[in-house]
Amino acid sequence: MADRIRKEILLFFFIFTALCHSVAQTMGTGLQPNIILILADDLGYDDIGCFGSGDIRTPHLDQLAAGGARFTGYYAPHGSGEASRAAILTGRYAPRLNHGKGLPASTPDSQSGLDPATEITLSRLLKTKGYATGMIGSWQLGHRAGFLPVNHGFDHFLGIPYSHDLGPERRGGTGSLEYPEIPLIRDTLTVKHCTSQDLAGLPALFRREACRFIRDAVRQDKPFYLFYSSVETHIPWFVPPGFDEAGPAGPFSNAVMYLDQTVGAILTTVKELGIERNTIIVFSSGNGPQISRCEELEASYGKYARVDTTRTRQFRGGKGQSRYEGGTRVPCILSWPGTVPGKTKISAITSGLDLLPTFTTAAGVALPAGRIVDGKDLLPLLTGRQKDPPHLLFFGFEPDGMLMSVRYKNWKLAVPSRPSPGAAELGEYELYQLDTDPQERVDVSAKFPEIVDQLRQFGEKARIAIRDSTRMPQKNFIE
Repeated sequence: MADRIRKEILLFFFIFTALCHSVAQTMGTGLQPNIILILADDLGYDDIGCFGSGDIRTPHLDQLAAGGARFTGYYAPHGSGEASRAAILTGRYAPRLNHGKGLPASTPDSQSGLDPATEITLSRLLKTKGYATGMIGSWQLGHRAGFLPVNHGFDHFLGIPYSHDLGPERRGGTGSLEYPEIPLIRDTLTVKHCTSQDLAGLPALFRREACRFIRDAVRQDKPFYLFYSSVETHIPWFVPPGFDEAGPAGPFSNAVMYLDQTVGAILTTVKELGIERNTIIVFSSGNGPQISRCEELEASYGKYARVDTTRTRQFRGGKGQSRYEGGTRVPCILSWPGTVPGKTKISAITSGLDLLPTFTTAAGVALPAGRIVDGKDLLPLLTGRQKDPPHLLFFGFEPDGMLMSVRYKNWKLAVPSRPSPGAAELGEYELYQLDTDPQERVDVSAKFPEIVDQLRQFGEKARIAIRDSTRMPQKNFIE
């Protein structure tokens, strides 16, 4: 009798488990998690509420952080948009890419981009496991047909190929740059050329497209990966009509608040479809904020490009450089209800390089053999199975491979771009103790010369590893 009851219990458990799995598959919430990566542009660490903004309200991002993990020691891989995006999508420092040739600036007259023949992106890896893959927004990794997202494993693309400040409105220092109107591309076809009025409507268009992509993937019973690369927080800070005067701090705050509403729309869509517990959502920024005024941009876009230089920032510096914290230290939130506990705070050194190995582990996808991936899987840290930090080191590289900084534990070495004339060798480097001086105000290099020397050695090792990675792809690791 006991054996019979035990067998009946086991049979019931088996049927119940199979039924739950079947229902989950029907809802689009199978064992493989859906992945949504929302990447802002030129957004500073403290430009959103849950990271310390005192004037810009971001309730939806605050909600996302309350239900998941907030990374306070997270770095964008680089200080510029193109390099940072490429590094995030490949898990590799940008100077390694394209056989060590790096990436050119993404402009209407550039001829190259991220090479699909040499680089393997997250989207290509996830497609091997049946994921529906979509990229919406600002691509910035090559506008020629061979470099577009559909050649990097994305089933679907709706967006612009480079930043939306590179249209005919843009004036160079000596007059017009004569850029064409910015193309809006669906997959590989240009569906229209955007006037400045069209640019203001892009955030709303991309929001609708993102929610539609999610619904379509669930309807097709597929796990999905959505890379949503927003445009509104990059100059010019255009938002749709009716939202133009909503913010407390001018056009930039309007842009941040509109982006927060887009996050809210995506969260609502996920909730309505019942897939919250099987969807990983990450929000971050590709680099730090614009902090200085630019006459050329103001002449082109007026108040939508006028930077408030009185705005206080938690970190030193801004976009376009990887030497000081403000260029690459950005907010990052990860939500995965039921797997990652709410109100988690991660202060360890992490970066956008870690997203690819984290997502592939969650999806059950093996990393490509014979290829250096600089990032590390963060799931053990997020779920409490690992206490040790995944990285002790992070390197601030320029896209061309020039080393700008070395982060080691709580130390930060700022590396000069060139020797100062007549300066002593040690004086050319700056050392900061971030646990007591996160603003990098007090250079302590003279007080701790042995730390300077140690971090310089780390930096030289990293520089050589980057240089030699194409010759010794399986043996040359930075960390």
